[in-house]
Amino acid sequence: MSILDNVDAATNLAKNNELQLLVFRVSNSEDSAYYAINVFKTREVVESKNHFITQIPSTHPMLEGTIVLRGLQIPILNLPLWLGTALTKEEIKRSNILICDFNGVILGLRIMSAYRVIKKNWNDMHAPDSYRTKENNVVINDTRLEDGSLCLILDYEKLLADVIPQAMVNVFESPANLKNLQIPKKLLQGSVLIAEDSKTAQGHLKQIFDNSNISMKLFDNGKKLVDYVLSLKDEAFQIPAIVTDIEMPEMSGFTVVKLLKSNPLTRDIPIIVNSSMTGSNNKREAESLGADGFIDKTKSQNIIPLIVDIMNKNS
Repeated sequence: MSILDNVDAATNLAKNNELQLLVFRVSNSEDSAYYAINVFKTREVVESKNHFITQIPSTHPMLEGTIVLRGLQIPILNLPLWLGTALTKEEIKRSNILICDFNGVILGLRIMSAYRVIKKNWNDMHAPDSYRTKENNVVINDTRLEDGSLCLILDYEKLLADVIPQAMVNVFESPANLKNLQIPKKLLQGSVLIAEDSKTAQGHLKQIFDNSNISMKLFDNGKKLVDYVLSLKDEAFQIPAIVTDIEMPEMSGFTVVKLLKSNPLTRDIPIIVNSSMTGSNNKREAESLGADGFIDKTKSQNIIPLIVDIMNKNS
């Protein structure tokens, strides 16, 4: 049985502020770290030796080439190399490929071995300040395995931005999207609150809002945003809109939506979920909790028009 066969439904986990992680390693060396990825961004693990890689000329050195799997041509990214580990030819033969879905982009990550699937509460996920001292850091947060081993969660959006930038959002489209739009005064004079833990995604959103001359305030996770909103008390109604990711340490975006939409002081603030987990179940869950909109991260350049549309309809 595949290590990914017994996985709970994403929405059942998310509404309880939980997630499931596929834990893996990129090397068999004794000091190799454990890494993890949300299982709902994964499809399957295949053995490297069973798949021929077709090389692509003039591409990023970490883009090894493509394989054909179930009729799809899938690019393969050398994750060990991105993390500073060079595998030998023999290790490459014994390695595996983790097939993933990022914003509808199907790609393969070379790993050495899949370890196990674990369930965690977002409260158990931590984002140490030491990971955020530089813009080029690849670790976004961490957690602990049962034996106390450290398990690192990577900024996979940064990986895509580094190796396949064309798969990411086009931040320069944002100003053009505002033409002929009736922008509410509340949006022009206020500040949109954003909960996002990825430095890469934060940078994209900052560019989009800067390009559009609309103010925004960033929070590294959902708990910080909720704490700030609740600290405003009766003044919270002045917030024009809130944008939240789903996957964040301490508090998931679904919990952000649930808490704010169940509070009479904040339930009328438009909330948009901005996520790379774009499955229909996640969109339905966001809607059922009261979110006013959902947009995937590859289309974040459309986030301000979506906010404007929601605000104009509500008014």
